[in-house]
Amino acid sequence: MRRVTYSMNVSLDGYIVGPDGGFNWTEPDDELFGFATDEIRLVGVHLLGRRLYETMLYWETADQDPSLDESRLQWGAIWNALPKVVFSTTLPAVRGNARLASGGLAEEIERLRAEPEEGDIAIGGATLAAEAAALGLIDEYRARVHPVLVGGGIPFFPQRERRVDLELVETRTFGSGVVYLRHRVS
Repeated sequence: MRRVTYSMNVSLDGYIVGPDGGFNWTEPDDELFGFATDEIRLVGVHLLGRRLYETMLYWETADQDPSLDESRLQWGAIWNALPKVVFSTTLPAVRGNARLASGGLAEEIERLRAEPEEGDIAIGGATLAAEAAALGLIDEYRARVHPVLVGGGIPFFPQRERRVDLELVETRTFGSGVVYLRHRVS
């Protein structure tokens, strides 16, 4: 059965964006970017909330940006080819290799897990991940912890009323000081 993974950049104090909505502190160096490219290759479908979908629209035309190097162009090509499901009640339509979710999150994940497709089901965006976590649908948490304290914002881990035990599966420290932590739900 396909795993559901939640992978994001996070500050040391636990936020994916700061109190001002900014996340410029997550800009990866070449080593971290290569790791992120390898990680996205393992994904078979990506579930996104509206805000993350709109942020990632940049990659639809990134191949026209002359400032991008080959590794960024390669990531963009992988991302654009990746099927995406967008959860939004306000977007009338989506573009590229994306579709609007036709059902609720649990229904979509159940349907995607039943498909014979390869690759993880990745969730992006804290609000959507919080819903999946509350439903007990996340199999792995993958955090790229950046050495910065932002003091508030949108938390990586949703606030919940129940305990979730995790098993450490993998760690990696990058030259930039970013630490990758991969945990499986026990």
